[in-house]
Amino acid sequence: MNERIRAREIRVIDENGEQVGIIRPEDALRMAKERELDLVEIVATANPPVCRIMNYGKYLYQKNKRAHEAKKHQKQIQVKEIKFRVKIDQHDYSFKKNHVERFLMDGNKVKTTIMFRGRERSHGQLGVKILERVAKDLAEIATVESRSRMEGNQMHQILAPRKAVLEKMKAAKEEDEAAAARAKSLDVVEVEPAEVESAKIEEAEI
Repeated sequence: MNERIRAREIRVIDENGEQVGIIRPEDALRMAKERELDLVEIVATANPPVCRIMNYGKYLYQKNKRAHEAKKHQKQIQVKEIKFRVKIDQHDYSFKKNHVERFLMDGNKVKTTIMFRGRERSHGQLGVKILERVAKDLAEIATVESRSRMEGNQMHQILAPRKAVLEKMKAAKEEDEAAAARAKSLDVVEVEPAEVESAKIEEAEI
């Protein structure tokens, strides 16, 4: 940038995006300074290198602002946890499985955990079967990211939403944003009755 540009000749684009031509860096730098702007090398690998006259501070500010806005709109993937018991009945199983499904559809990962009490630890295979059942029941929307493993008196696995689920979620969000934009564009500006009456009087006088 500026004095640090070492090429003998450079192709210059001005602040309005117009081609200036191929000139010496010192001449381009003089042009930039006359406009109180910077000379920035944007394509160093070109022959000759391409430089642009711009407000570099403003460029960095806008770039950081765009990055911040993009990050703000990104959904942060969280890891939710749903706990099951070894001796779980069908009703509780369905209830908890539905919670797992909802979290996955929201784009989150889910840790499914089996809680063992006392002698239940000797029946670890029962826990494996429950976790495998959850993974099988939700196979259409989830993949097993981490297989079942024992930690203390708990066994868990981690399910992650399939790519199709995330794409569906993204499409739904974009549709909501588009609908909101359309609704905003259709907003009707209310006119005060007094203004309407005044307009009628003026029209009559004409």
